Amino acid sequence: MAESAKAETGVAGRTYPPVTFHIEPARAAAFARAIGADPADGVPPTFAAVYSLGATAPQLFGDSDAAVDFARLLHAEQEFIWTRHPRPGETVTSRGRVASDISRRGMRFVTFETETTDPAGQPVCRSKALFVIRS
Repeated sequence: MAESAKAETGVAGRTYPPVTFHIEPARAAAFARAIGADPADGVPPTFAAVYSLGATAPQLFGDSDAAVDFARLLHAEQEFIWTRHPRPGETVTSRGRVASDISRRGMRFVTFETETTDPAGQPVCRSKALFVIRS
């Protein structure tokens, strides 16, 4: 295979079990204060890094088949799309999935997506992260 060719590898398509996360009002308020937001405005949008990606990424990182080497890991991109923001005290469920796992030019590019829903199963947030792992 040519050096510039892309090869789908590893755990592409793998899904992980759902993870529930209770959005503790005090924790969301502390997060808001830490980023300079007003806790009275509710859960800050960037708190999705905690209840969405932060709740599901450990499954990927702990997956021996995924073989993510933290010493070589770069969190290259992150995006969130919200249907609505969760409320303090709400419990949400996030499900992670490896959208792609591509090796190219001695580097591995893992795209990890998370879907977060409310207790009724309605969408709350969608997360997409790109992890680059150097060989």
